[in-house]
Amino acid sequence: MSRINVSKLTNENEEGGPSISGISTFSTTAFLEVPKGTTAQRPEFVQPGMIRFNTDSGHLEYYDGVEWTDVVVTNNTLDGGARGLFMGGNDETTPGAFNTIDYITISSLGNAINFGDLQAGTLGGSSCASSVRGIFAGGQKTPLVTAVISFVTFSSTGNASTFGNLTSATEWPSAMSNSTRGLIAGGRVSSSGVNTIEYITIASTGNAQDFGDLRSVRSFYSMSFASSTRGINGGESPGFTNLIDFVTISTTGNASAFGDLTDNKGGAGCSNSTRGLFGGGYNPGLSNSITFITIASTGNSQDFGDLTQARRALGACSSSIRGVWGGGMNPSPAATDFNILDYVTIASTGNAVDFGDLVTGNSGRQRNKTACSNGHGGL
Repeated sequence: MSRINVSKLTNENEEGGPSISGISTFSTTAFLEVPKGTTAQRPEFVQPGMIRFNTDSGHLEYYDGVEWTDVVVTNNTLDGGARGLFMGGNDETTPGAFNTIDYITISSLGNAINFGDLQAGTLGGSSCASSVRGIFAGGQKTPLVTAVISFVTFSSTGNASTFGNLTSATEWPSAMSNSTRGLIAGGRVSSSGVNTIEYITIASTGNAQDFGDLRSVRSFYSMSFASSTRGINGGESPGFTNLIDFVTISTTGNASAFGDLTDNKGGAGCSNSTRGLFGGGYNPGLSNSITFITIASTGNSQDFGDLTQARRALGACSSSIRGVWGGGMNPSPAATDFNILDYVTIASTGNAVDFGDLVTGNSGRQRNKTACSNGHGGL
């Protein structure tokens, strides 16, 4: 076996090193520094197996012959970092609804782990969060609709506890929050779509109070997220509304016009403090698109990239760096459910990458879930 000991190799311009062949082993107690740069700085002419460190995502990535792919590092203990919760839902083959809560650490990769249980099997609810508490509100306790609001504490694991009640039993609302207030918007009451917005103070317990109204009825699958100042609500299904509304969370009052969706009617949304993402839904056919807005401005959504799978009835959560989508379904020609998790780096644009899977139980497929995190853009 050949051996070479060097401290540094460069070319004559000090811009890089020569090509070396025949070396099969590097032995060091220090480190090997690989090329690094942003997503936008990825090299143009690459071969399968090339590796680099992506400073946007904070992960090693390699070129697989088709695209740059993260080197998967799993963290099944899920210690530290922003936590994402995926709650409730159902599937095509199991009667009723799930009461399960799954959790992930958003900065890692890997399959979700069981967190605890909701107070009852529920689908079509909504969720939001502070850095301490995750909130779950409304939905169908099949076949009944519920007004119950419950909560969990992110730092522990365990079952949900009672928080209070919505003003009415509501299915398919959406929710958004900053560190203080949670807002629950739209949905259906007594089988009719509503445009109402209610609010709670997350650190306390008690019933929701009237906040104001959305600009139009949002019956199913509207999407919400927030910065610390603004709450955003956009789109819905089956009416395929493309309106995006915003409110100022610290006040009360009716929503104002933000712009229009260019895709993702009836998908799922998440955000950091600057940028909000809409993913999945319809266009009007089933969509795998991701679009984005800048929350502090107004205007129409713009193309970001694609999810790994076209689907609706999915949940989404985020940290300050990543957005993660989980579960979902394709309703035709034969209903297909998914337990997949995929993610993007919010500050860049590009297609989603596989994160892992939701907890496999029952059929292992999940739809009509809702999600929240303790590191989203409203905090």
